[in-house]
Amino acid sequence: MVTITNLVKRYGSLVALDHLNLEIEEGEIYGLLGPNGSGKTTAINCMLAILKYDKGSIRVMGQEMRPDCYEVKKNIGVVMQNVAVFEQLSVWENVDYFCGLYVRDKNRRRELVEEAIQFVGLEDYRKMRPKKLSGGLLRRLNIACGIAHKPKLIIMDEPTVAVDPQSRNKILEGILELNRQGTTIIYTSHYMEEVEQICTKIAIMDHGQVLAIGTKEELKSMIKTGETVTIEAVALNEEQLIRLRELPHVFQLIYEEQVLKLRLSGANHNLVRVLHYLEEQDITFGRVFSELPTLNDVFLEITGKELRD
Repeated sequence: MVTITNLVKRYGSLVALDHLNLEIEEGEIYGLLGPNGSGKTTAINCMLAILKYDKGSIRVMGQEMRPDCYEVKKNIGVVMQNVAVFEQLSVWENVDYFCGLYVRDKNRRRELVEEAIQFVGLEDYRKMRPKKLSGGLLRRLNIACGIAHKPKLIIMDEPTVAVDPQSRNKILEGILELNRQGTTIIYTSHYMEEVEQICTKIAIMDHGQVLAIGTKEELKSMIKTGETVTIEAVALNEEQLIRLRELPHVFQLIYEEQVLKLRLSGANHNLVRVLHYLEEQDITFGRVFSELPTLNDVFLEITGKELRD
């Protein structure tokens, strides 16, 4: 569906994309993860032929992507982070306008607009103007405008920013349904749980390069963290912390405000060893959590950054 080869984009001395390579197969929900400034939005703008690049190639649906590739572009839907609708138009009129950019036949367009409005759950808001919609409903309208013409490829850049949990779930369910209907989706988000929930393949980007690609299971198998143990309400001195660091398979220890967090490599009985040491030392503690690696662990270990950075 999309092939990006050795893509380079510079802004003066700043290299925004540094020989970027991506291969997105038809039918995937492809997640792009990266901190701000990693090159995600630049890559998307180059993919849409909105932005010129310095080197490399981009093929979309088998064709070299250029600004005048209208036949390719009519099969692409875009839902960007910033809501782009007309305040003067109603919900129905907004969806009709954007669908009309691709579909001239009025009867067919009317069917598509109605389908899109029902798909995002805005049937009761057809005549309302955007300024009267909540943030979550406005996001749904934004999505309806981007998908009404039934594109084969949809690019979604942070579509659930600042929406309520109910709207977020509705949006994610809609994305999964679009994918079941055969649509390929490129998805960026700062919410790790969203990416883990819906994406079939994930690329982690930083400094304009792809650092790792795989399914969530494949990415988790790439890192050292096999388990994270968190213990609350535990009072420890420096000597005890040193002994804990020396336990087998412990490679990181964080102790703040009487909360102990240990990152351990994959092994059996890690939690048992930690609790046995605390019992030996007659150290009391509160709640205990043991977690398998998450995408957040993967991202932190591979990039050295929190995603919100």
